[in-house]
Amino acid sequence: MIVWVNGSFGAGKTTLVAELHSRWPDALVYDPEQVGMVLRDIVEVPTGDFQDLRLWRRQLVSLALGLLEEYERPVLAPMTLVDPLYVSEVFGAFAAADVTVHHFFLKVSATELERRLDTRDVALGNPERNAAARRWVMERVPRCVAAADTMPAGTVLLDGERPTAELADDVLRHVGVGT
Repeated sequence: MIVWVNGSFGAGKTTLVAELHSRWPDALVYDPEQVGMVLRDIVEVPTGDFQDLRLWRRQLVSLALGLLEEYERPVLAPMTLVDPLYVSEVFGAFAAADVTVHHFFLKVSATELERRLDTRDVALGNPERNAAARRWVMERVPRCVAAADTMPAGTVLLDGERPTAELADDVLRHVGVGT
């Protein structure tokens, strides 16, 4: 099974997955963003967003399926995925492979996301890179917030402003893992 934790940048996906993993150590943590970073080092990303690369979408699915097949352990994936076509493509590929995906979306207000992102430091010691990264994610906040209402049927919407421990309880209960 795959537990996909979705939501805007700054919604708490990585924090929630870390909490889930601490309670469910048999699960593998797989961040599809790492696939994007590898591709960005190899090829040009004309739009600046590796999600626009068809190869990224194919490879993220391929690696997730490979992890499931090779290790026979659940996969926890924290990843913002809000473009309806990409959501359909990725989750459709998992469905075609007959893989159970539990899809959670962390809903957080734009105001709270902006507050969180304003304090995020992604490039220690590199203020210019930090500012550019912050601008990039801030520009995407409105689209990510709006995407909560467009997620596919079966998506579990969670209030991402609640404490992480409570969210982890909800996720684990939903997927049938003892808390």
